[in-house]
Amino acid sequence: MDRGIISYGEAMVDYIAGDSINSHYEIFIGGTTLNVAIGTSRLGTPVHYLCKLGKDSVSQFIKTTLEAEKVKLDFSVESDVKKICGVYVHVNEKGERYFHSYVNDTPDEQLLASELNEIAFRNSSIFYFGSVTLSHPIAYETTKRAIELATKHKVLVAFDANIRIKRWKSEETCRMTIKEILPSVDILKLTMEELLFLMQTPTVDKGIQKLASYHISYIWITLGEKGALSFYRGKVIHVEGEKVKAVDTTGAGDAFMSGILHCIHTQGLPDNEQMLIEYTQYANKLGAMTVTKHGALTAFHKSNVRH
Repeated sequence: MDRGIISYGEAMVDYIAGDSINSHYEIFIGGTTLNVAIGTSRLGTPVHYLCKLGKDSVSQFIKTTLEAEKVKLDFSVESDVKKICGVYVHVNEKGERYFHSYVNDTPDEQLLASELNEIAFRNSSIFYFGSVTLSHPIAYETTKRAIELATKHKVLVAFDANIRIKRWKSEETCRMTIKEILPSVDILKLTMEELLFLMQTPTVDKGIQKLASYHISYIWITLGEKGALSFYRGKVIHVEGEKVKAVDTTGAGDAFMSGILHCIHTQGLPDNEQMLIEYTQYANKLGAMTVTKHGALTAFHKSNVRH
């Protein structure tokens, strides 16, 4: 097994309306950790996805899609009763997409800590996860165990805040739970809004000052069309974004993270300012490319994303 990346999360699908009266839907793989797994695989990095799947047609759709994307499910678990959660996205009269509803028929059918295979961590370079798994008590325990295994086997821990408040009991629970995890993280990616929310500060500068107390080695703060900030050894570096005509910003952050993980896997952690800038420029390029078409990774083609 190549020392690739482990992406852990909850497999999801998006049901996107095909017309303005929302009479029929197209199904797409959804969720940050799945998008990052696919994006990183498209860049040529070996990826294993950890989750719990069912035996229904939607689970089969996910399996088939990931197989086509060369994302491996060797260490995932199959359940007789698991139903894949789905997000319904409607279209209004202007043709704009908006979140309509979230459906999860089996919320407690989660990957258990006892179902994690240590071999996966023994043979990987990076363990990646997002905050969605932290919002569920079973998934939270699994996440903590996965971090323990990653640390034991000297696997880098990468975390994308990716905050979805509706998945949490309260804003404070979300904030405190994520803060408890931060000291275990080596690589952090978050948006400017997430930084201000977590650190409860009015400005980015003050947010970064507070975040520094967690001693995270590498931090990236995405700024949308304005690019990204990287925080390294006490220094903040701003890398401008690429100018494109944005059609759909869905998945831009996932593409950005895919680029960062790919660079670190193939070239190692950046040990100087120039490497850090190059990694960020590449990630910005991928994020910009993603927003030029509808869909999370629709414009993210292998032929266009070589580093």
